[in-house]
Amino acid sequence: MQENARFSGKAATRRTDIRRENERLILTAAEKVFAEAGYGGATMQLIADMAGLPKANLHYYFATKEDLYRRVVQEIFEIWLNAAASFDAASTPAEGIGAYIEAKMDISRRHPHGSKVWAAEVMQGAPVIQDYLETTLRDWTENRARVIQGWIDAGQMAPVNPRHLLYMLWAMTQHYADFGHQIETLNGGAPLTDRQWQEATESVKTIILRGVGLG
Repeated sequence: MQENARFSGKAATRRTDIRRENERLILTAAEKVFAEAGYGGATMQLIADMAGLPKANLHYYFATKEDLYRRVVQEIFEIWLNAAASFDAASTPAEGIGAYIEAKMDISRRHPHGSKVWAAEVMQGAPVIQDYLETTLRDWTENRARVIQGWIDAGQMAPVNPRHLLYMLWAMTQHYADFGHQIETLNGGAPLTDRQWQEATESVKTIILRGVGLG
């Protein structure tokens, strides 16, 4: 009886591991296909081929293309949310904004396709995720703006509009993902090296922090 229970437990764990691995394969493939083909040009078959899985497997995990697309968008946004934890944990604005820039630059390096999916969706008027922008993103932005305004009110940084500061942070850091091909072309056709990524991060930090009186 105990042996059967152990076997059943191992089988359940194995099924869970397979499910997680398949979901990760699908989401990684979907992120790339949506980034390159756009929502309209992407198909479940293309994503299945990219993931190396039967198309039926995709529909087992995600009933529709829209379900899969929204999950991809949610994944990249949750990664961005985690990056913003630096604001809440920081004791000074220089520490908080600096750490946020570092995190966002690292995300642009590690998740360029996800950033491109988000940018393309928004530039088209957010036909699929408008509700997400009006709820989750709006709440997130208002909370971060309040933190920045608190630093300003305490005389810890220059009086700038918190929203425009956030927009500038997003534009500068996400540029390295959304326009990665342009950057590579201007870099002699090669991706940025570790050293170049560090230089880019430090440059963005210096420009932003000096601009708000923290440099």
